[in-house]
Amino acid sequence: MTVIIAEKPSLARNIVAGIEQSGGAKMQKKNGYFEGGAFVVTWAFGHLFSLCDIEDYTGNTGKWSMEGLPCFPETFKFKLRLGADKKVDAGVERQFETIRYLCTRPDTDRIVNAGDSDREGEIIIRLCVMHTGALDEIGEDGSPRRKFCRLWLPDQTPETVGKALSEMKDEQEYDSLANEGFARTYIDWLYGVNLTRYATLKTGTLLRVGRVIVPIVRAIYDRDMAIRNFVPSTYYVALSKEKTKDEEIELVSKVKFEQGDYAGVEALCARYNASKAIVISKKTKKETINPGKLFSLSKLQNLLGKKYKMSMADSLAIVQKLYEEGYLTYPRTNSEYLATTEKDKIKKIIANIKSIGYPVVFKDKKTIFDDSKIESHSALTPTYKIPKKEALTEKEMIVYQTVFRRFVSVFCDEECLAQKTEIVIDVGGYEQFTLKGVIIIQKGFMRFDDTEKKDKILPPLERGDEVNIDFKPSEKQTSPPKHYTIETLNNYLKNPFREDKAAMSDKSDADKSDADRTETGDTPENDEEDYRAIFEGLELGTEATRTGIIDNARRSGYIQLKKDVYTILPDGEYLIEQLMLMNISMDKYKTSRLGQALKKVYRGEYTVSDSVRLAEDEISLVFQKKSTTPETDTDTGFYGDLVGVCPVCGKNVVKGKYSYGCVGYKEGCKFRINSVICKRAISIENARMLLGEQKRTSLIQGFISKNGKEFSARLKLDGDKAVFDFT
Repeated sequence: MTVIIAEKPSLARNIVAGIEQSGGAKMQKKNGYFEGGAFVVTWAFGHLFSLCDIEDYTGNTGKWSMEGLPCFPETFKFKLRLGADKKVDAGVERQFETIRYLCTRPDTDRIVNAGDSDREGEIIIRLCVMHTGALDEIGEDGSPRRKFCRLWLPDQTPETVGKALSEMKDEQEYDSLANEGFARTYIDWLYGVNLTRYATLKTGTLLRVGRVIVPIVRAIYDRDMAIRNFVPSTYYVALSKEKTKDEEIELVSKVKFEQGDYAGVEALCARYNASKAIVISKKTKKETINPGKLFSLSKLQNLLGKKYKMSMADSLAIVQKLYEEGYLTYPRTNSEYLATTEKDKIKKIIANIKSIGYPVVFKDKKTIFDDSKIESHSALTPTYKIPKKEALTEKEMIVYQTVFRRFVSVFCDEECLAQKTEIVIDVGGYEQFTLKGVIIIQKGFMRFDDTEKKDKILPPLERGDEVNIDFKPSEKQTSPPKHYTIETLNNYLKNPFREDKAAMSDKSDADKSDADRTETGDTPENDEEDYRAIFEGLELGTEATRTGIIDNARRSGYIQLKKDVYTILPDGEYLIEQLMLMNISMDKYKTSRLGQALKKVYRGEYTVSDSVRLAEDEISLVFQKKSTTPETDTDTGFYGDLVGVCPVCGKNVVKGKYSYGCVGYKEGCKFRINSVICKRAISIENARMLLGEQKRTSLIQGFISKNGKEFSARLKLDGDKAVFDFT
């Protein structure tokens, strides 16, 4: 008997359909599984097991404390997932007992991992099987009684399920993927449990500190601070807007003049206006414009976010549902290319799409099929199963049609042809101006893909023609950076070290016309840097996890999403600023370094233990007592720590969320010492000195004045206030 364990009930039902449609016996529904012929199909509910808490290792119960921190288990332990009441979820326990029963049945000779086709799905089912003990039983020949195999599904159509069942591999062939999955799970637990507790105990506020969530919030924080602190500067340029042959021609000089140099721009305008503007060249050529690439998950989310203001969480939920219903291929892919082994499958999909009236033809191109740019999964595409309009909601149809139309565009049988014109105008030999325009003369794929732009109309100028000009000074202002959008944040997280300033641009790659792609070099052949970053583990999060982590940051109140724009919230500012005060550096460099370690685990260059040790070393630095002097000390202690006696009412002063404050605040005492003054953390030891006999601190270094200058000073009590003492 073969027992197949699906990650979710929906996948189990699709596997049952695949077995039945490929000639297998009719499957009968039982309590927690299906059975028929040589197969039993059961399911998990996603994660049935989770890592144990610190208390499971230490035996301590009650409130969080520093006892047992940092916690670095010699062996990581798992337990059945708990419910909201902190007890084992009854449904989870019942389903696992069903899985245990089926796996250990005497007639079971093969167990199949049918988790989602990624590292998370790999370990979800492995953990279930490991905890049944079914693989520990040894046969008479000394080998395991039961085989352990893998069902790998690029989509969930019955045809694909039937084919995959006949091509299952030994589960050992996926050990590297499982190792990466376990390493990621352990590392994220180490960071989340140790640093979340530490930061929470320091501040008295629950701060969610994670390997990926913090650099994501930090990126949005840094961008918003840059916008908030941006001081615009005014400058002048020479600008001409005059009509020639009934078309207005705008010429903007590249020469900039500072605000105080109005005379300079006036002189430049006079010099230009005293000259003639002559067309010195005109180039017109026809070009073939290529469609955009097939979608990775993030590129699909980029387009849906920009065009339809659809959040990443919403778009992922919809595309996941379409995958589970068999309409789309596996969604959590980071590639925009197809595997060469999929050509026959794509031919069948194309034939099916052609049969319903779309002009498509198979194309065997490197810009479509490229194994070197696929890590685990190919680009997101439709399957041969096409939904009826009434089968999907409006939003589901938008997502499906976006993927479908991009696929049709890529395989469109008609080329998209454009006439490109470039005119160069010389003004008196001082400066040359280039005008560009594109006219689409054969739409091709643009009939299906929503990337078409309005053509820029150029006047009918020829070489030697004179252009009317009237240059005048034009006042401009420098612009602040733009807030992160779904698209720009996604692009940043995919490659946070990209040297160009794509993350600062608000122009959607997904919505560019191909005229733009040609101009910017953003062609399918020019994506080597991004794929290298993905394969080396430089990205922050993955296609499979990024959406959930960003949504967690939203639910935690750290960031908000309005339309498709992310901004920082006060709790997010507090998180980042407090971590900086604690010298917890969860930046993109450390996160990427750990991401690279995970990829090394996958490639067999690191063991799981190697990667865990790297994380433990980083975390240990936070808990090490640092040797400091009172002048450089920044340790603000832990929430609730006793500081001294209130000079106003005589009650205790303790460490609070933002300050060292009197516990008599409920009775009206307002005495407090801010824990940060002039961007400098005031250590708890200096606060104690301030409330001690001398009534002043040691000399404190590192204060920052309003004009940005650093200075040193003591603090002293002046009545009930802390003031600077420069004596």
